Amino acid sequence: MAFFSKLKERLFKSSSKLEEGLDAIIEDGGVEETPEEIPAEVPVEAPADAPQESPAPEPEQPVDIPVEVPVEVPVAPQPASPDPAPVEVPLAPVPEPVPVPAPEPTEVPEPAPTPAEPEEPTQKHGLFSRLTGRSPAKPVVRRVLDDDMLEQLEELLIASDMGVDTALRVTANIAEGRFGKRLSTQEIKDLLAAEIARIMETVAKPMPLYPHTPQVVLVVGVNGSGKTTTIGKLASQFKAAGKKVVIAAGDTFRAAAVEQLQVWGDRAGVPVLTAPEGSDPASLAFDAMTKAQAEGADLLMIDTAGRLQNRADLMEELAKIVRVIRKKDETAPHNTLLVLDATTGQNAINQVETFQKLADVSGLVMTKLDGTAKGGILVSLADKFGLPIHAIGVGEKIDDLAPFDPEEFADALTGRGAGE
Repeated sequence: MAFFSKLKERLFKSSSKLEEGLDAIIEDGGVEETPEEIPAEVPVEAPADAPQESPAPEPEQPVDIPVEVPVEVPVAPQPASPDPAPVEVPLAPVPEPVPVPAPEPTEVPEPAPTPAEPEEPTQKHGLFSRLTGRSPAKPVVRRVLDDDMLEQLEELLIASDMGVDTALRVTANIAEGRFGKRLSTQEIKDLLAAEIARIMETVAKPMPLYPHTPQVVLVVGVNGSGKTTTIGKLASQFKAAGKKVVIAAGDTFRAAAVEQLQVWGDRAGVPVLTAPEGSDPASLAFDAMTKAQAEGADLLMIDTAGRLQNRADLMEELAKIVRVIRKKDETAPHNTLLVLDATTGQNAINQVETFQKLADVSGLVMTKLDGTAKGGILVSLADKFGLPIHAIGVGEKIDDLAPFDPEEFADALTGRGAGE
């Protein structure tokens, strides 16, 4: 829950962007309507009075109802004492009732709680308020779902980096069975969150762990995507889970990357293998494999230099690392994690396509979701590639990386709910 709250808080750029857009769409051509709850409750009482068509049935009901009506009818039993005063007389004859006058005031407050019962419908309104995010007393703006509204909704989702194909598919599913009906911003938000969660549900998978040791995890991505930080966080979490972890600082082209990994390694109590700046990263990976096997490590996490799709030399170096570690274990790497920066938007799609060809990517980690107003890129990636999304990051702290949860992400992205 703590991470979910943080996720919702830090995805405010995306959620507020969508919410503002949805409000504008609904208000453009929408009309104010009273909450549906009120008319829904009124008819419940109307049918009770409807039987007026035949007064005959009414006497049948009184047969049972009189049991409660006698509160005013007790005057009828006056035959025993026709005097109008008997109302007080029955109280006087009873010697014990002397204290009754005291209970009478007690009975007076009792009717007070009775009127309090009508507050129940207010509680129902409270539920309505929680579901819609609006006060039931205020009118709700609704707009007819037509072609114009769908087009505006598609444009909003595309602007949120959800991608054209995904945006069209999502709006089509929202419109199914609802075309021509009036919808409010909250109703659209609920439908949108449900669609996003449905798409993401199939890709929300934690990184698999295998009995084979050492399990080699190759981490790839472009410059500045957050690879080094992600490796440090994952290593720390695996160590906390009781796994023996070794890190290989394969980014020998950037001294800062090695130093950063060493800091994370010291913090997590995980050994970090390094090599002189500019040395062959494939050779380091081979030595790391040897040491991990000798020490009985459960996991070997190999960092790589940030590679751009247009740098053929660096991409070839990545392929070489894979070839070398397979000399030690032909099944390695067992996981190839592609770390993506959410702020890159649609460019992330090109990165996935390129790394899939060269490194056989097995899963994704999305970072910096707290720094973009276009978190929809993750939805686009899930819809287009179907690759497992192992974790997402919304900050620099160790607990800012957590397993991906589709429903929590959908709620945070759309701004739905309040972290119930």
